[in-house]
Amino acid sequence: MSKKVAIIMGSDSDFPVVKDAAAELKSYGVPYEVHIMSAHRTPELASEFASKAKENGFGVIICAAGMAAHLAGVVAGHTTLPVIGIPMKSSFDGLDALLATVQMPSGIPVATVAVNGAKNAAILAVQMLAINDESLAEKLAEAKLKMIEGVKAKEAKVQQMIAEL
Repeated sequence: MSKKVAIIMGSDSDFPVVKDAAAELKSYGVPYEVHIMSAHRTPELASEFASKAKENGFGVIICAAGMAAHLAGVVAGHTTLPVIGIPMKSSFDGLDALLATVQMPSGIPVATVAVNGAKNAAILAVQMLAINDESLAEKLAEAKLKMIEGVKAKEAKVQQMIAEL
């Protein structure tokens, strides 16, 4: 059985985006938990969760936060597990959250996906877990093949429409 993925969001207002990460993890059969913690409003809770995450069976932590977006950095500072940040679009079209998530000091890395990029955060978490889980690696390979077939089908459709002009 694969390790769990933690999905932590700074606010319940992040859930409409974050649910895409949960759905993607579920599609791969990866166990996950979703929690609300704030780097600023509940810093002790966030640091305690992060410091105990490995012993609690987690393999990757995904953090979604907007505005100042310090959640992923606070979590990364308290664990050796990989942390993936999802900058949330709130103010400044999410640029403030993107910069706050990606600009980490040396020694405290946070992998960062696009603004509101929850699905890619989940796929990245699955890729990380797949390093030691061959069944997950096979599921990822199947997903890539489906993506290729989907693009090929779209290409054939476009070529048919061009031929009919």
